[in-house]
Amino acid sequence: MDDLNQIGANAKRAAFQLANLDTTTKNSVLNQFSEALIQNIDTIVAANQVDLQNATDLPEKFVDRLTLNSDRIHDMAEGLRQVASLADPIGNVETGFTNSAGLMIEQRRVPIGVIAMIFEARPNVSVDASALTFKSGNAVILRGGKEAINSNTTLVEILQAVLRENNLDEHAIQILHDTSHETATALMHLNEFVDVLIPRGGAGLIKTVVQNSTVPVIETGAGNCHVYVDKTADAKMATDITVNAKVQRPSVCNSAEKLLINADVAEELLPEIASALIANGVELRGDERSRQIVKNIIPATDEDWSTEYNDLIMAVKVVDSLDEAINHINKYSTGHSEAIITNDYAHAKKFQQLIDSACVYVNASTRFTDGFEFGFGAEIGISTQKLHARGPMGLNEITTTKYVISGNGQIRQ
Repeated sequence: MDDLNQIGANAKRAAFQLANLDTTTKNSVLNQFSEALIQNIDTIVAANQVDLQNATDLPEKFVDRLTLNSDRIHDMAEGLRQVASLADPIGNVETGFTNSAGLMIEQRRVPIGVIAMIFEARPNVSVDASALTFKSGNAVILRGGKEAINSNTTLVEILQAVLRENNLDEHAIQILHDTSHETATALMHLNEFVDVLIPRGGAGLIKTVVQNSTVPVIETGAGNCHVYVDKTADAKMATDITVNAKVQRPSVCNSAEKLLINADVAEELLPEIASALIANGVELRGDERSRQIVKNIIPATDEDWSTEYNDLIMAVKVVDSLDEAINHINKYSTGHSEAIITNDYAHAKKFQQLIDSACVYVNASTRFTDGFEFGFGAEIGISTQKLHARGPMGLNEITTTKYVISGNGQIRQ
């Protein structure tokens, strides 16, 4: 078992060094991280192949998340370069004023300190999290799943080598080699050293961390995402967006899991949308009204409406109004991403106002809920809670603020 107290102490020490790094140094190291990934593609792919060979009992959706290839490694490298190009939030003055006593008061943005992450079979998280924490002056402790241990370890070792080459503390980025539940539980209670814990994975993992951690948690949610086709929707747009949202990468959290369609256009549009989905290998499960329109939709159960499939499965429901769609989504959604397809401006604005999710789209795919797509370079997770951060979390979302006050001898009367 890893010595978590030593790992935590090392991270705390490294965080103090990181907090004092200048932006130029941080950007240089991030670009070196990027170059190191490209130079070590063969090594990374070889380690990933070991994980894939061991993943004989993993569902296909997790195998997709686990897989690394040249294109995906180049994407990670580009993410590192993008993070390097972003403005450094550390030291920014959020507000500044002089109070009645003559004190100069500034609210400055500062690192959180030590961030821990517990995540499942997505090795790209190791790089994304390392990039964002390093740029924002935080140390990171990574605990990935056993399925990706070889990939994660190799990626972290490559980044640590770059840190050493720059005379920086390699403990700014650490990975736990023990992937047992006992180690994960111990990490959830490492309050002395860890300032915040971010779980990233399926609903079960997130629920376990939220319920058991004594370290403060930023909850990144599962994605039971919806597309609602309104009665004024353009047929081709509705089909294209629904297929993209479901099919483009079904194993990820911003993939659409539910299709709601207005009864006024269901007879006309649902056969076309369903045909396109089925042609892409999607299994459709629906309510009685949708099954009367498209005969090869199988019956949906009550459980389907709240399930995140992460697979080529989609549940379909016919609704009578925008209000019914909004109420259904707010009841069953995980608060991640929802979309309306409409040509009615008032309906679009009402949907965006009343849907209680982190990201609400009009006439666009839910697949855009992503730190890279939002211009953050990468993301440390997509928060579905409402305190501290919500939606894709980039640099600002993993910093905090402190007040810096300067006086010239004032005492309070």
